[in-house]
Amino acid sequence: MLAVPDPGRARRVRAGGVDVTLELVTLGATPTTSFDGVLAPAQPEALHAAERLGREKLAGRRVWNVNSTAQGGGVAEMLRPLLGYARGVGVDARWAVIEGEPAFFAVTKRLHNRLHGMVGDGGPLGEAERAIYERALARNGEELAELVAPGDIVMLHDPQTAGLIPRLRECGAKVVWRCHVGLDVPNELAREAWWFLEPYVLRAEAYVFSRAAFVWDELDPARRAIIAPSIDVFAPKNRELATHRVQQILAATGLRAGRGEPGWRPVKLLEDQPLTRDDRVVLQVSRWDSLKDPVGVIQGFAEHVAGRSDAHLVYAGPDVTAVADDPEGATVHAHACELWRRLPPAARARVHLALLPMADATENALIVNALQRSADVVVQKSLAEGFGLTVAEAMWKRRAVVASRIGGIQDQVEHGVSGLLLDDPRALDAFGAAVLELLDDPQRAHALGEAAHERVRDRYLGTHSLLDYLALFERLL
Repeated sequence: MLAVPDPGRARRVRAGGVDVTLELVTLGATPTTSFDGVLAPAQPEALHAAERLGREKLAGRRVWNVNSTAQGGGVAEMLRPLLGYARGVGVDARWAVIEGEPAFFAVTKRLHNRLHGMVGDGGPLGEAERAIYERALARNGEELAELVAPGDIVMLHDPQTAGLIPRLRECGAKVVWRCHVGLDVPNELAREAWWFLEPYVLRAEAYVFSRAAFVWDELDPARRAIIAPSIDVFAPKNRELATHRVQQILAATGLRAGRGEPGWRPVKLLEDQPLTRDDRVVLQVSRWDSLKDPVGVIQGFAEHVAGRSDAHLVYAGPDVTAVADDPEGATVHAHACELWRRLPPAARARVHLALLPMADATENALIVNALQRSADVVVQKSLAEGFGLTVAEAMWKRRAVVASRIGGIQDQVEHGVSGLLLDDPRALDAFGAAVLELLDDPQRAHALGEAAHERVRDRYLGTHSLLDYLALFERLL
């Protein structure tokens, strides 16, 4: 197996007179045998049989994954463990991260929002934007072309990478475009993004979507595959943490009052006073993205929950200075902070806004893990969602979940069985009522959490995604 280059030694080339650096993410190899004690009884045997088949079919080929960031967001969250398991069964899996200027990421964020049916910044997607998009990807494409060999498989993730498809097809690679976002019922905004991306996407040999409803009308049904995202239950974000360990992490980072162990980076908090160890918590963990509706979460909690329970709200997201491919993050965070300052004092004292440190991926993951395990109710009141990994993460941790009935969330949560779904995420009174329903009935919340754990075990572990991708690659070859 070829060694993956260290990202600190990423190669530099000249393309169009501009220096670029393509980041090559270092990956380990993780055995899948750990799943034997986690999967349902019949599943380990099927997993190991598929692994053997995958090794035979992919012998001598490299499987490249290309996206726009190595940390922050669901795609990066999924890629690292999934590629580790792929390497663990003998697949030569690689991960490259493209580089772009702010203008490029402004265009791709616009595409992201419109694929969700949202207007975003309202800017155009015309020829000027296409020129920005293609110019950035031409530079990345030339460097990738020096690394990708004929017969390699290349998985390109989301709108940021779609423009690489034609160049990589020229290299003789098998190119798959993986779209992690979508809309159950497309509107004109979504179709505008389709129009922008279709000249590239139509050149792919296969397209992968999270749900059948997300597949674009113009795409060849014979080339499509439906693969649900997954979580890594052995990763720092999802592995078991004892109660005392949860409390240590929260105290060490400043998320709860108390004495914690040294060496942890502090969380940047906007709050009137720290949470105590005994405070009940309603939690949403999300990027600072208008589609995650932090303003609606804060307002809904302040108006419909804070005055009727003793619970506190924690809205936790990444430090907005650390996510390179999300130019809206700082603006959305600023809006949330402005709303917090305008809240009545009694409600404001019960709302805590947290910027989580991103310098160390393991540290960040353990903080999120501790937050989720300490929460009484986990919410995901998104206005649009491709899948919603934080929902699966909370469900695995046996948390009671209140989430929007949209996108992949409605596949994960069976309403009334493994969580509660909101038919209209903009209805703040209904959001508050659902949260209060679980806060007021801890026994029911516990039962929903137990059912949620089983739901994830049966459908959304990394092994399920690995099997689905191996089947797709076998079909391509």
